[in-house]
Amino acid sequence: MSLIQPNQTLTQLGELSTEEFLRDFWQQKPLLIRQAFPNFQSPLSSNELAGLACDTDTARLVLEKGGTSPWEVRHGPLRKKDFNKLPATHWTLLVNDIEKLLPEFAEIIEPFRFIPDWRIDDLMISYAVDGGSVGPHVDAYDVFLLQAQGQRHWQISHQTCAEDNYIPDIDLRIMREFVADEEWTLEPGDMLYLPPDVPHYGVAVGECMTYSIGFRAPSRADLLEDLLGQILEQPEMQERFRDPKRRLQADPSELAEADLERLTEFVLAALPDRAAIRRWLQETLG
Repeated sequence: MSLIQPNQTLTQLGELSTEEFLRDFWQQKPLLIRQAFPNFQSPLSSNELAGLACDTDTARLVLEKGGTSPWEVRHGPLRKKDFNKLPATHWTLLVNDIEKLLPEFAEIIEPFRFIPDWRIDDLMISYAVDGGSVGPHVDAYDVFLLQAQGQRHWQISHQTCAEDNYIPDIDLRIMREFVADEEWTLEPGDMLYLPPDVPHYGVAVGECMTYSIGFRAPSRADLLEDLLGQILEQPEMQERFRDPKRRLQADPSELAEADLERLTEFVLAALPDRAAIRRWLQETLG
């Protein structure tokens, strides 16, 4: 059975073509698309999602209230007893990498491949009871939030979140102060696109399920860490600095200009050139 109906493709995003969306909204501003997937119904039940959460470390159970502390987070693999005696309201179950756990769910991602594959991260599914949320927060990546079951009320802010505007001493990065500039209630089939760093706050209205199609955006630090990690494994990286035929130095406490130049060249010679970096990126991300 197909998870996405044949006509449910994103050649259009509401009244926008994908070309217009990329030009005017992608990484720039939010977009609400009513009935992006008309009559969408989640092919996964809440009980099936809970079963998955007991088999993977990509699951989280977030209890805003009724836990051992406010905003308690229980990490997967969860146990059946984690679901015992849960409060009636204000909790959320989230499972990442659904398309890896259930390969047939790659169909959900297929309509979003107008963005290149290397930018697509994963499909996350969240189930929440009434009032369930992960709090107001920002993400460092683009995301499409597809309402799959029930209703969720979304609020967004146009203000930048300051680094000191987070609740201290909890596992989640939840904003301490949040003022909404726009808000909507999403029904099944509705979808909200959010670019990076937009403060947003989604709260379940009754029981609901949301599918999040997230996109990876590696930082320079991420890329350099991976690149240098690979370089450091090469045997030639064990080569030691050598300085035969040194000239006598008047002040031994100084790093002489000649030594500084030799050390600089020693380091630069180990770094890949542009062509090598391009090959590495192709092998890693292509």
